[in-house]
Amino acid sequence: MRSTQQLSITLPIEMATLVKSRVSSGDYASESEVIREGLRALQGRENAVEQWLRNEAAAAYDAHKTNPGKARPLDEAWESIEAQMDAIDQEEGA
Repeated sequence: MRSTQQLSITLPIEMATLVKSRVSSGDYASESEVIREGLRALQGRENAVEQWLRNEAAAAYDAHKTNPGKARPLDEAWESIEAQMDAIDQEEGA
């Protein structure tokens, strides 16, 4: 029994050009390899998002439901994030 199935797909010209250029550069042996790699990357990203939702987002939500008094207003949280980003920028610029 075959482990592959042939499909016919239509891509926007920019994407088709990208696929063909990856093959012509020698990065991939065929257009099918490029598409397979793209689908693997998509699956990996979806799996990472699912893991994050299950492990981090759900835990944060549960913690908030348990103790909503620890929550900070959104503008305060953004100020904290921006301050951390500014500190990183200053460290990298030094």
